[in-house]
Amino acid sequence: MIVTKNITLGRVMQFSAHHFTWLIPWMLTPVLLHEYANFEWFYIPWLPISLIGTAVAFYVGFKNNSSYDRMWEARKIWGAIINSSRSWGMYVRSFVTNQFADEPVDEHHLRTTWKRLIYRHIGWLYALRSQLLMATEWEHTSQKGLVGKYAKRYQRKFGTGLIDDDVTKDELKNFLPAEEYERLINYQNTATQIIDQQAQDLKALREQGLIEDFRHMELQALLKDFYDHQGKCERIKKFPMPRQYANMSFIFIAIFIFLLPFGMVSEFSKLGAWGIWLSIPFNVIVGWIFVMMELVGDYSENPFEGLVNDIPMLSLCRVIEIDLKEMLGEENIPEAIKSKNGILL
Repeated sequence: MIVTKNITLGRVMQFSAHHFTWLIPWMLTPVLLHEYANFEWFYIPWLPISLIGTAVAFYVGFKNNSSYDRMWEARKIWGAIINSSRSWGMYVRSFVTNQFADEPVDEHHLRTTWKRLIYRHIGWLYALRSQLLMATEWEHTSQKGLVGKYAKRYQRKFGTGLIDDDVTKDELKNFLPAEEYERLINYQNTATQIIDQQAQDLKALREQGLIEDFRHMELQALLKDFYDHQGKCERIKKFPMPRQYANMSFIFIAIFIFLLPFGMVSEFSKLGAWGIWLSIPFNVIVGWIFVMMELVGDYSENPFEGLVNDIPMLSLCRVIEIDLKEMLGEENIPEAIKSKNGILL
């Protein structure tokens, strides 16, 4: 997620400058044909091209709105995860007590139980994030050729490559008991099994009398909420924006850019001998604007891709971790994730 107030021209160029390598030659081609090959007969009236451009702009606007909706929904889901996680910490410390126990346990045992339930939840957060970052076949980093190569380079420079992400790779074992870690890490969906382990732990606490029926149901309801949040994230991750909408906008823009110089040259030629050469920079600018509209939507439709437009899941996980550890009264509190180069992950 970009956190600076403005996006600099340099960053915009880093994102899109390579498209000038084909925009400039293509916009130059009709001018050369006009000047040196007498291809005046090939030019197209400007009116139909302007109609195509207007239609394409509306279509791309629809796609970009849909992409933004997917990104904003993902952020709302993680906002709900934050709220439910804080409730989990509060409920665990308030509900798991000796109040209804036939055989009360000591304070140390209670605190150990609180820590186990809360730490396992922190482990679920990082496991969920790790699973959501696994590339699907329609995301940019999975593509072949220049698209995939550029996306991977962009990811290293502006995405998850900015931060040495040891939390999801190595530190999950710090939040789970050793025997649980070795068992749960081998499941296909570790996050799902962590929540199930929480449910089994609550069942055991109910049998011990450390929680009674009402509190047991409240805690189980929170676990259901976590499953709901996880399922919503997985829906966005595993169901792409319908390709008939996502890809057709690219095709329409390609058609428009292909036709654009053949209509602009005839218009600019009316300005005189040098007017036709002025069409080149204007064509390049118009083409670049349409390309940028396509790129903005294309790179926003997958909010869990590990790129600059992602939901800052690592930062949100760390916010929850800090809150829950402070609830436990721990002193070794990690620092919040800070942005790098104006990007928060």
